[in-house]
Amino acid sequence: MATLPQIVPSEVVHDFDFPQREAAFFYGLFLRGHSAEKLRQDIEVPALVLAKWHKEAEREPELRDIFTRMVEYRRHVLAIFDTLVGSDVHNHRVQ
Repeated sequence: MATLPQIVPSEVVHDFDFPQREAAFFYGLFLRGHSAEKLRQDIEVPALVLAKWHKEAEREPELRDIFTRMVEYRRHVLAIFDTLVGSDVHNHRVQ
């Protein structure tokens, strides 16, 4: 069986430490006219992917932690994105 470092490069794992970077990227797309709802769909982990990851984690339990971390990361990115979009909408109303 492969170990986690062989499955997921360490630089990818460290990227999980900076969800604000990814949220800023998506926010930039929003500012360029992309639909907030479409961007939310791109950020979220689809239910079919979650189901696939669950099955993978059952076969290879060492993947469970990384899958859990990826889902938490994406949820954090989405929360930051929603905050940015919400503040942008609020700022446009005030001005």
